[in-house]
Parts: sequence; C-alpha cells; structure tokens
Amino acid sequence: MRPTVKPDPEAGALLAFGAHPDDIEFGCGGVIARETRAGRRAHLVVCSSGESASRGTPSRRRAEARQAAALLGATVEFVALDGDASLEATPAHAARLAAIIRRLRPSHVLAPTLVANQHPDHPRLGRIVRDASRLARYGGFSKLRARPPHPIGALLFYAVTPEAEPAGEIPVVIDISDPLVLRAWTSAMAAHASQLATRNYVELQVARARVLGLRAGLDYAQALYPSDPLVFGSLGPIGATARRF
Repeated sequence: MRPTVKPDPEAGALLAFGAHPDDIEFGCGGVIARETRAGRRAHLVVCSSGESASRGTPSRRRAEARQAAALLGATVEFVALDGDASLEATPAHAARLAAIIRRLRPSHVLAPTLVANQHPDHPRLGRIVRDASRLARYGGFSKLRARPPHPIGALLFYAVTPEAEPAGEIPVVIDISDPLVLRAWTSAMAAHASQLATRNYVELQVARARVLGLRAGLDYAQALYPSDPLVFGSLGPIGATARRF
C-alpha cells in the first residue's frame, strides 16, 4: 500500500538496512509502512540475496523483496557483500554502506540489533551500519570524498526475531495500529512466500506487535532500540510512556 499523503519536504528520508531479503519487513516493516503513509521517503538496502536459505532461489527472493518494498511504499536496492551466511564486519563494508548514507542523506537509519543469539549476519550487519553511520560524517575520510559528509539524526536497531531483542534495554515503541499500516505490513511480509512454507512468520511478527501494543496501551506496536541517547529540545515531543501510572 503506497502512501496517500504527499511527501513532507521537511522530513528526512528513512534508510533501513537488512542482511537478507525479508529482514526489514519482518523486523520493522510496520514502522516503514507507518512512516511512508505519513509522507516520509523510505529506502531499503538488502545486503544479500538470501542464497543460503533452504527455500527460494536468489532471483525469486529479490523479486519478493521488490514486491514487499512496493507494498510498504518504499524503494529498494541490493548490495552484494560477502553473501548470505558469510558476512564479515570489515572496514571496506562500512565504507561502502557509508557511501550509501552520503548518497541518500537520511535523517534516520535502521539496522538489525547487535544481539548475538540470532542469524550471525544480523549482528554483523548491525555493527557495519553503526560504523558506516560514523564514517558518513567524517569530512576527512579519503575513501568518501566524492560526496559531502552527512551526519544522520539517529541510528535505531530493530529485532528480526524475539531472541534478538536486547535484554534490559528500554525501546522506543512505535504505534502501528492504523489498519492501513497493518495491511501494508502484513502484505509485505506475505510477499516473501518462499520463506513461509514451513513456518508462519507473519503470524509470529503480528503476535509480537500485538503483545507489545497491549503492554503500551495500543493495538499494535513495534520496538526500536536507539544506538545513542535520544535528544529532545523540550518535553513536548515526548509522548506517553507504556506504563500507565
């Protein structure tokens, strides 16, 4: 479902990185759909073709990712690094993703959490994106001088699976209760049909969002984990907390 609101020229782009073709949709697709419906531009960067998966050819998985991105109202590109299940966190990869950040100049960047107990590509990509976000703002970094430096507003991590949720960290909770947002998100997840043959990942992710939403007094919600403390100019932009005192 593409956004029906005209893009807000004051809102910076949202850039999300995923290690595999379905990570972004399952981990933070509801957030993407909510932001695009609010008029924000969103771009997805997928860093493999899922070639090590038990089901789905690389070409099919790329096609599924393109369909899913369109349903979220986002654009998508694929970046070949080390391949599915072989990703390494290297300075060269960080520089390559930093170049993407400089090209797109987003205000917010999303990446997988750094928790170890998940697919090994996920935390490694999270570290690469964390490093890339810093390199993107270094004006003297010789490998990126072709484009001007760009400091992002915030790096936030998403958990693809329940096991990837950082223990003890208080998340930012994003309300995704809007029925049109939910429809876009679930349709985008369902677009990855090759991965749904043995397990209902859509139901799993919706159940996670339902539980988190109920805890926060909402219908559905997704969690993001800031890499650094969030800064506000006043108390005004801070909404209610999940706990109702």
